[in-house]
Parts: sequence; C-alpha cells; structure tokens
Amino acid sequence: MKVALAQINSIIGDFDYNKNKALAFISEAKRSKADMVVFPELSVCGYPPQDFLEFDDFLEQCNKTVADIAEHCQGIACVIGAPTRNPNPEGKNLFNSAYFIDNGAVTHIAHKSLLPTYDIFDEYRYFESNREFEIVNFKGKKIGLTICEDIWDIDDDPLYTVSPLKELSKLQPDIIINISASPFSYDHNEKRKNVLRYWSQKLQLPIIYVNYSGAQTELIFDGGSMLCDAQGEIREECAYFSEELRVVQPFDSTPQNLSPEFSKAERIYIALVFGVREYFEKNGFSKALVGMSGGIDSALTMVIAAKALGAQNVHGILMPSMYSSDHSIADAIQSCQNLGVSYDIISIEELYKSFEHALHPVFRNTEFGLAEENLQARIRGNLLMAYSNKFNHILLNTSNKSENAVGYGTLYGDMCGGLSVIGDVYKTEVYEVCRFINQNEEIIPQNSITKAPSAELRPNQKDSDSLPDYEILDQILYLYIELRKSPSQIIAAGFEKNLVLRILKMVNRVEYKRKQTAPILRVSNKAFGHGRRLPIVGKYLC
Repeated sequence: MKVALAQINSIIGDFDYNKNKALAFISEAKRSKADMVVFPELSVCGYPPQDFLEFDDFLEQCNKTVADIAEHCQGIACVIGAPTRNPNPEGKNLFNSAYFIDNGAVTHIAHKSLLPTYDIFDEYRYFESNREFEIVNFKGKKIGLTICEDIWDIDDDPLYTVSPLKELSKLQPDIIINISASPFSYDHNEKRKNVLRYWSQKLQLPIIYVNYSGAQTELIFDGGSMLCDAQGEIREECAYFSEELRVVQPFDSTPQNLSPEFSKAERIYIALVFGVREYFEKNGFSKALVGMSGGIDSALTMVIAAKALGAQNVHGILMPSMYSSDHSIADAIQSCQNLGVSYDIISIEELYKSFEHALHPVFRNTEFGLAEENLQARIRGNLLMAYSNKFNHILLNTSNKSENAVGYGTLYGDMCGGLSVIGDVYKTEVYEVCRFINQNEEIIPQNSITKAPSAELRPNQKDSDSLPDYEILDQILYLYIELRKSPSQIIAAGFEKNLVLRILKMVNRVEYKRKQTAPILRVSNKAFGHGRRLPIVGKYLC
C-alpha cells in the first residue's frame, strides 16, 4: 500500500485556499499512484482556529469544504482533519476529528481523545474528548486513526487516564496513522521521534505521522512528517519548514530517507526566518522596519528580516543620541550595508532637549534617572512608528528573552512593534545564532558581537551595571521559566541566594509589561505569551 504524506500549509479560515491546496496535493498523490493521502490536523480550517470555532458559519464552511474535497477522492482515499459537531447534547459542542474519505464519500470519522490544555494548547475550551474507539478497514488493512496528542501519552509519563493507542491496540490494527499540528521548539523534534519509536516498538506496528508546516502568528509548525516502521526505525522524514508530498510504503522494507540534522542555533535561525515570512505573507504585509542601535539584538533581527523578506523590503533607522558611541553608529551602518538594506539616520539629541525643556518646570531640582532614560526610548519609538505609518512598514521588535524576563525594556519605547522576532531567544542564544550566521563570512559586524551590551541611555552605561553576566542570568531564567524550578531548587543548583531572589523578583514584577508586548515567535518550550500564563497582580516572589 502506498500512502502520500501531504505536509501542507493551511491558512486559518481561508477555506478556498485550503481546499485548493488539498486538491492539488490529492492530484499529485494520484499521479504518484498512491492509495491514500493523509493531511494534518484541522487542515481544512487551519490550526489553531481558536474562537472562530464558536461561529456557526465557520463550521458550516468546514463541512462544505470537506464535502468538496470528498468529491475529488475518486480512486484514492483521503484522511483529513476538520472539526465536527457533537450530536450528544451533553459535553462540548465539537470534536476535533479525522475524516476518512473513500470513493467520494466520508466513510469514517475518528475523534481526538486527548485534548491538550497546557502551555500554548487550549483544546478543552472547544472540543469534547472521544471515548469510543474503532478501526478503519481499507485494502485489507486495519487502520487506527489518531490525532496529535493521542500518541503522546506514554507509560513513563502518563498525563491522561485513557491511552488511545492501548485502546486501539485491542482491536488489532495493522498500522497507526496520526495527523498532527505539532508546534516547533528547538528541542521538540527528537521528542517526537522518541514517541513514535516508543509506540511502534511497543505495538510492533508502523506509524505514519503527518504534521502541519506553516506558522500562525507566534506558533511555528515545522513539518517533519515521518514513517516509523514496526521496529522503531524512522524510515522516511519529510523536509522541515516547507510543504512536501512524500509517498511511502509502510509495509515494505525501504532504505532510510531522512532530513539532515541541524544545530540548535541553526534550528532557531531557520525557524525565525520562517516565522517572519509566514507572519508577513499571511497578513498581507510586505515591508519591515528595524530600529538599529549597533547592538547584537537589532543586528540579528535585521538579518532575519532580510532573509525572510528580501533586503529590498527591509529598512533600518539609526537614532543616535548624545550618549551613543561612534562605534555603535558605525556598527549599525555596517549591518545595513552588509545586507544591502536601506537606512536613515535621525538624531534624537535635539528632540530629547526639547522634551527636557518642556518637562523642566516639573522635573526641576531632580536628578537624571530612569524617567530620562525611558524618555529617549520613547522618542525612538515615536519616530519608528511614524515611519511605519507613513511608509506602511511593520516595525519588528528587537528585544530578547533575557530582557523581556527581567523588564529591561521601555513600554511604548523599545517594546514597540508588530512582531517580536527574538523575544523567545535568550541573550546567550542570540550570540550562538549570530556566530552561526557569521561562520562563513562576517554578516553581523564582529564588534556588535564582542562589545559589552549597553542600552546607551546614560554615559558609559553597561547591562552588567545592574545585571549579572548573561551566562549566569540566562541559566537562572531557564531554570525558573522553562523548568519551573523553585527558588530553593535554583539555589541548590549552585547559584547565590540573594542573586536568585533578586532575579526572580524582577521577573514576577514586570508581568504587566509582557502582557503589552508584541506577539513573540515561539522557538522554546516555554515562551512568553499564551504558553506562560501568570497573574499581573500577585505577591509570589515579589
């Protein structure tokens, strides 16, 4: 039996686009003599549809699209994901479902059993959990249909009280098919492979896994659809961050056809480029703006934007002040020139003096401090947003995760932007990605990488004036944010007590800032935004 893995990129709510995409892949699968074509989870409507699922018209269009696709499934079977209504008046109104289509008709519908409601997932808000398990018979084979999370409950880490694969195994299937919308994080792919290996060896069955490839705002889906054989070997692996149709033969022994391995820095870089491109294309945007400081964060953001959109569609603005060093201006110019990106220089010195003059009656007899520093950032934010409005450019935010964590950003200043590009990348990871980018030629000025980080909002300012070295800070932040370790556990790991308590207090006190930031492209397993929900008002560690 030949099965086509249809790794497509749907657009949420664009039913004509999604239908035409599916039909094109079905036609290609037919030409490849496939017996069946398998699409990702909720690929009819796009994932995650969120509260669109509360609109009857949205659901009706889902149903109509499935019917239209079914008409074209003559001579080939199809598995495709879409929501279905729950006929039972008890429970949620919908199921997250996999349609099995054969000879132009829907012959079976399997519902998702395990509904993830953690981190970025909120499926129990919309869907009812499946409690009935059936097998699909096709060409003499018994198929167990599952959806994404259904395969993630494994014996050594039981998250749910029911195991769909254990229930299906009682029906003696010949193969498991899993349709998925599994978001990217830099260490997630090996976890996926381990889950497939675990179940294929335990059940001694081949598993087909079809993942979505695309991005929806901050969520990036990397593809990597796979065939895992009954011995736990990955036999076929689709490309990452692109659409692909791959025909596999799950019951035949075939040579391995796998995608190349990438380093962590390369995975993050490729994902961010992909995320920016997807955000712009799906929103109908074409041009980006970056505020250039001469530092490593804005330099990296500029490289990502130019790679994603083309240098001709990116513009930089340098906004030096009386505190800006000559090398910062030179580094910012060099960044733009290395990429072939246009730029303007707008000094904020006179603007700052005019604000200082206007505020003098109320600021007199006070010392220069945070208010004056933030004023410079907000002047820059105003200039960037003015350019954005006048020339229809989307401003990209350049703050990194370390800064976002401890509140080293100014609301309505350097926290402005329509999309936060590196807001889920710690400062130490920023350096790793920049070194990867520069491995063959100097694209990011070396001085931007080697010089001490500074906001340059007062004379001789350095980040290290008020923060520990980023090597230490990022370890503490990672333990607290990603691993959810307590203060005592972090201290026990070897970090100084007062430093740990000070850092964690900083993190918790600035939650109100993070609630007002731009959407952050997610590349870790715990990003700020939907995946990390903490109260703004609270006294834990504050």
